[in-house]
Amino acid sequence: MKTEAGSSKPTQMVLPNNAVVTMAYHESYLEGVDWIHSIQAGVDRFPFDELREHGVILTNSSGIHGPAVGETVAGYMLSFARRLLPAVKSQTQREWSPPAWDDVYTLADERCCIVGLGTLGRGVVDRASALGLDVVGVRRSGAPLDGVQKVYTPDDLHTAIRDSKFVVLAVPLVDETRHLMSTEEFAAMRDDAILINVARGPMVDQAAIVGAPEAGTLGGAALDVFEAEPLPEESPLWEFEEVLITPHCAGFTEDYYRNVADLVRENLAYIAAGEELVNRIV
Repeated sequence: MKTEAGSSKPTQMVLPNNAVVTMAYHESYLEGVDWIHSIQAGVDRFPFDELREHGVILTNSSGIHGPAVGETVAGYMLSFARRLLPAVKSQTQREWSPPAWDDVYTLADERCCIVGLGTLGRGVVDRASALGLDVVGVRRSGAPLDGVQKVYTPDDLHTAIRDSKFVVLAVPLVDETRHLMSTEEFAAMRDDAILINVARGPMVDQAAIVGAPEAGTLGGAALDVFEAEPLPEESPLWEFEEVLITPHCAGFTEDYYRNVADLVRENLAYIAAGEELVNRIV
């Protein structure tokens, strides 16, 4: 497995059967490659039509991120509820600065709306439920899910998020979800609501979220993904007291490469048996 210089992050692994496991897409893969496996779950950077035209199979790593992302989201929510982010900032300044006693709360009985109830969303559902939150969700089918008190369809997004303290984005990036959260959605949310994005950056209108805290239409945000990555140094998001920024690492875990390898190994067995591949996208 190859890594970026000076980094332990896997970027590419070449396999037999003209296959490649990769985090990035290169046009060269259209020639001489039969199968691409995306190390990530997101595949919005891959050109589906061109892959089909050249007969290249695309699979992804959906299904392995739920536990890590779920725990990260739980950490975000606890950070806001227990005022840990201001505590860390005070520590860097060597300041003894306890919060107001009534500025801190527990997560039990707070409402959490999880937009997207696939693998990522279910990982959040399990952790949020264990912490005592009242969980509602949004999914295209509207079908019920264990641990989710009520499931809405995307047409009822504003209703789903209206009374939620936490709104968690966990859906794939497609045309319908681009700028899913913008000015109208922030206005529909509680003015103390916390937006959490562990999906893809373009789902949130970044210009709108910059203005939301100042306009009093959003209580805060925990953002792991952004429209431009790395987040530019000049972005106002760095300066907001109630914005927690992480560098697209919500799914990181020491077992990541093992989990990817298990998927690839499983699909190699299916190829040998002439069966359909797991997580096939194209």
